[in-house]
Amino acid sequence: MQIQPPEHLSSYIRHYIFLENAGSERKNLRLFTDGSTGLILSGSQDLYAGSSGDHIPSSFFYGQPAGYRDFTAEGSFSMIAVVFQPYFFNILLKISAKEVKNQIISAEDVLKNELLPFQEDLLAGADPQLIIFKLNTFFTKFLSGKINSDDELIKAVQQWMLKNKGSVSSKDLEHFTGYSERHLERKFEEYMGLTPKKYGNIIRLHYFINLMKKNAGSESVAGLSYDAGYTDQSHLIKDFKSNIGLTPNQYLKIENKLAINFIELR
Repeated sequence: MQIQPPEHLSSYIRHYIFLENAGSERKNLRLFTDGSTGLILSGSQDLYAGSSGDHIPSSFFYGQPAGYRDFTAEGSFSMIAVVFQPYFFNILLKISAKEVKNQIISAEDVLKNELLPFQEDLLAGADPQLIIFKLNTFFTKFLSGKINSDDELIKAVQQWMLKNKGSVSSKDLEHFTGYSERHLERKFEEYMGLTPKKYGNIIRLHYFINLMKKNAGSESVAGLSYDAGYTDQSHLIKDFKSNIGLTPNQYLKIENKLAINFIELR
């Protein structure tokens, strides 16, 4: 279940995802990059890294994914994923996004017990809509008076890049902001863990994914790749597999798409 935040938080939180499993079967989950960072909240569950099998904290922040990351959840559980706008990680935790790229950080290590009530609500089986309402209150209170000029700059550039489907050059960005290419690269890596060029590539990839969903079966992958700004289909396939670990056709066959960047693997 995907739930949108209120309008005043939409510049900082993309959406919430509520996921539960009442049975005992194993769930194989994949989180892949869409330029976002986020927070996973759960009550009590067995959650493991897909590749190494290492145990993962029940509630954690995740930095900018380098591509995709697999998780395995065993037994009954409930969790809420708070998917941030890319720059909100830096604003919330005051940590350089570049330094924590592709990392997992225990929520207790950075916010102590501030998130414990939400974990307890999940463990008690509280209504997820109510928990998300409380999270909206928590984030609204946090943001009060916290935004500075650099925050506003990165937010404006990100929205402009989205509007242009990622197809912007370094010169375009310099003209839009009045800052040099190097200055923008430093700010982007600090706030988002990505260069503007890499983020533009991710926007283009997800624009293609949306086109593919809307036109499944009615237009070829090659035709849609050109519509999304790719110069050739082989470039798209390489980009797709690198970031998602699947081909476009394999992705389309996934039944349980929890969000644009969060899927359940069978």
